Amino acid sequence: MDQLGKIISLKKIEDPRGNLTVVEQCKDVHFEIKRAYWVYDVPAGESRGGHAHKALHQLLVAMSGSFTVNLDDGVRKASYLLNHPWEGLLIEPGIWRTLDDFSSGAVCMVLADELYDESDYIYDYQDFLTYKANNP
Repeated sequence: MDQLGKIISLKKIEDPRGNLTVVEQCKDVHFEIKRAYWVYDVPAGESRGGHAHKALHQLLVAMSGSFTVNLDDGVRKASYLLNHPWEGLLIEPGIWRTLDDFSSGAVCMVLADELYDESDYIYDYQDFLTYKANNP
């Protein structure tokens, strides 16, 4: 992926009774989905994330409301506003991320290709820069 993240459109099925969006593993996302979790009730002014992953691939979706995802590969930075439940942001390994500016009632769903593994996380930004220098 040449860019830091990639916004993808997900299948949106419109219906007068309410819309439906579908994500299928290895079709809409290039990975097998092994874990799903969601972040919600984030207080005003707070950030989430603040880490990178060594191996984990993720898709972030604003299920409700909006928030900004800030990505950093140690050299380049990019920001993505997520505010549509039919769009997702793909994030590859080796990218530092923070989630900011949550609107009231925002819900961020994350689909991941691996189960939780504490050793995959890099929580210190300087450690992240060292990791990137040694793993280009």
